[in-house]
Amino acid sequence: MSRFFATGSDSESEESSSADEITPKAPGTTFKQSLLLSDDEEDTKRVVRSAKDKRFEELTNLIKTIRNAMKIRDMAKCLEEFELLCRAFLKSKNIVDKEGVPSFYIRLLADLEDYLNQLWEDKEGKKKMNKNNAKALSTLRQKIRKYNRDYETEIAAYKEVIPAVTVSQDWAASCCGCVKVDMDDQAVTQEGEKGEKKVGKRKKLKKKERMEEDIEEEGGEEGEGAWEKVKGGVPLVKEKPKMFAKGTEINVPVVVKKLNEILQARGKKGTDRAAQIELLHALAAIAAENNLGQGILVKIKFNIIASLYDYNPNLAAFMKPDMWKKCLDCIDELLDILFEHNDIFIGENIAEDSENLNISEQPFRVRGCVLTLVERMDEEFTKIMQNTDPHSQEYVDNLKDEGRVCCIVDRLLNYLENKGSTEEICRVYLRRIMHTYYKFDYKAHRRSLGLQGESKSEQDQEESEGEDSAVIMDRLCKFIYAKDRTDRIRTCAILCHIYHHALHSRWYQARDLMLMSHLQDNIQHADPPVQILYNRTMVQLGICAFRQGMIKDAHNALLDIQSSGRAKELLGQGLLMRNMQERNAEQEKIEKRRQVPFHMHINLELLECVYLVSAMLLEIPYMAAHEFDARRRMISKQFHHQLRVGERQPLLGPPESMREHVVAASKAMKMGDWRTCHSFIINEKMNSKVWDLFPETQRVREMLVRKIQEESLRTYLFTYSSVYDSISMETLSEMFQLEIPTVHSIISKMIINEELMASLDQPTQTVVMHRTEPTSLQNMALQLAEKLGSLVENNERVFDLKQGVYGGYFNRGEFRQQFFQSCHLWMLSFIIKENNSFAVWLGCVRQTCQVLLASKINNY
Repeated sequence: MSRFFATGSDSESEESSSADEITPKAPGTTFKQSLLLSDDEEDTKRVVRSAKDKRFEELTNLIKTIRNAMKIRDMAKCLEEFELLCRAFLKSKNIVDKEGVPSFYIRLLADLEDYLNQLWEDKEGKKKMNKNNAKALSTLRQKIRKYNRDYETEIAAYKEVIPAVTVSQDWAASCCGCVKVDMDDQAVTQEGEKGEKKVGKRKKLKKKERMEEDIEEEGGEEGEGAWEKVKGGVPLVKEKPKMFAKGTEINVPVVVKKLNEILQARGKKGTDRAAQIELLHALAAIAAENNLGQGILVKIKFNIIASLYDYNPNLAAFMKPDMWKKCLDCIDELLDILFEHNDIFIGENIAEDSENLNISEQPFRVRGCVLTLVERMDEEFTKIMQNTDPHSQEYVDNLKDEGRVCCIVDRLLNYLENKGSTEEICRVYLRRIMHTYYKFDYKAHRRSLGLQGESKSEQDQEESEGEDSAVIMDRLCKFIYAKDRTDRIRTCAILCHIYHHALHSRWYQARDLMLMSHLQDNIQHADPPVQILYNRTMVQLGICAFRQGMIKDAHNALLDIQSSGRAKELLGQGLLMRNMQERNAEQEKIEKRRQVPFHMHINLELLECVYLVSAMLLEIPYMAAHEFDARRRMISKQFHHQLRVGERQPLLGPPESMREHVVAASKAMKMGDWRTCHSFIINEKMNSKVWDLFPETQRVREMLVRKIQEESLRTYLFTYSSVYDSISMETLSEMFQLEIPTVHSIISKMIINEELMASLDQPTQTVVMHRTEPTSLQNMALQLAEKLGSLVENNERVFDLKQGVYGGYFNRGEFRQQFFQSCHLWMLSFIIKENNSFAVWLGCVRQTCQVLLASKINNY
């Protein structure tokens, strides 16, 4: 500040004046000072850099910004800087073509891809991201995967040389500037940094010393431009704790003591679970080397499997693939030991004090339950399938493990049949049933149809195979029916048995078992997994009835599920979007754990199509028969909703979705046009979506065509019976392409049930209409009479409540009799009106109006 503008205190003026004083110059230095730089640049040397240095410096600066954004999980910043980096690298194309792709660039691409994959797998972390970061993560992941295809060989070479360390350690090491990968590139970039980023002398000296040390380290290494193994900081060498002191005698008590020491750390904060599992494996190896017997080995195996289950402290988390493989191997090894040594007794009721682990004449006694371990393994397999993307190859690979899981369950089943209790046998039988009930047995189906394998090897394989799934299910379920004491296991076994019967088109066995069990009476008191199983069973029962042509039974079985509008949720195949008030985050997690794995799902589009077609075959004839009935009830609300949606559309085009096909077929059936209805229900699009999914596709299509013809005939007779005096059955047979006995049977049933007022003339094979059906005007009169009657009844009830006279309504017999007589006279007057008796008709109307007027005057 100039001293002429200073308005502060004396101290301020002194400071300003001292700051503005001109330092005297030494004589003879004027020309020399003019050639010197400013004071700020006095200590800085000017460095002439090449184009390579400038381009690489720009790349390294962008890389540092990307790594900083990776540390704080700023995906939007990462995406922005990565795009700038790609542009900068494109500008450096000429230099890269000469010098090659710099290694620090390859390192960033590899690290960034690993980082993004790790974030993508962290589902909880993704939920916590804001919208911009989540969108940027998805975009950046796609871009980096596409971009890295051009550098696959360089990235693979980098990953082969440099060991796979934790990504966070790599970022920390690379961002602090302590890691050197490529000597030439790093030296160039660090020299540039050394020339530009010196602010003070201390910082300059420290940086210079550090850079000199780095250059010395780089000069001592051999091999230009090659990948080098790096160490992020000073390595912390952790020595494995010694199991036993040198010279310790290894025996059973010592091993048990060491086992208890390891287990004491289980569940404590800071315990390394992976190290604990390794210690248990090492202890098992020591016990096997010293021949301490199978008893102590079984005990250690029990604890190893339990530690594998406890590796994930979160109950909702699923096991990683390597831990899952170890778990299966350990259970197989445990079962091998139990099958080879029959003198080992295990059980939960054996106390630790009464265990016998020493080699002696007495059998080994070990505390533990192998059934509990297998049940937990089965639950873990279900969690793995629930948390895997069903449309990925990983899901198919995980599903292949089901064969091994079933093999373990079968081995345990054989073991418990000899040594287990009845309760344990029922539990393991249920596990076997749960892996069998939803699978369609194609080989048994082929044998039931009398088909054999095409080649001789296939025939030999079919002969060598064991029992059919139906025989296995029957044997296991009947044992549970007879021996089980808990309602839950028996209920699950019954539902699985019904499901398996229905899946294989054994309709009558499935229906009888469902009716005899009376499960529908108290299923609402069962736990949610059992209710989901019940819903799945009812759906499969309805689909089975549809395949067998039992349209009404199919509709009744599917009505509760489909009318709720929550079929997906009720079947355990997904969650519907709800407000947080109806379901909080904890409840959502619990419901997700109840979901059925994808390979057990029932096709929801097939389910809805079966329901709508069943409703169409029932509802359209009913609507035609009760067209003018005021009290007509709806058989299916969902079907009527689809009809109303179709009627509201201003522009009707060719149907596209499954629902539009059913609505178009319904409109054709209303007119009695069965051919158009058939073309809408059965075509290439509907076949690929629905009908080809059934096991016996052709038989289902033939059944559908038959039902459409029959119901179209009924609809035609209901709609147009008032037009005909008589109609030939041969004509109806030709119109609907049905046999004459079938037409005769349908019309006879309609006459017997008083749905059609007609009679059959056998000699001429014609249907003679009696013409007793009221006309449309007479139907409207009947509706008006019913509405007037209900109006008077309601009016009288209101009057009694106002006057406080209870029971007076029932004492007014004369009035009610007079009113209803007038209503009947009015109804009959329409028939008289047909004979041109207008005076009588007018008198009836006048009498009815007088009755209504009198009732109104009395009440008001």
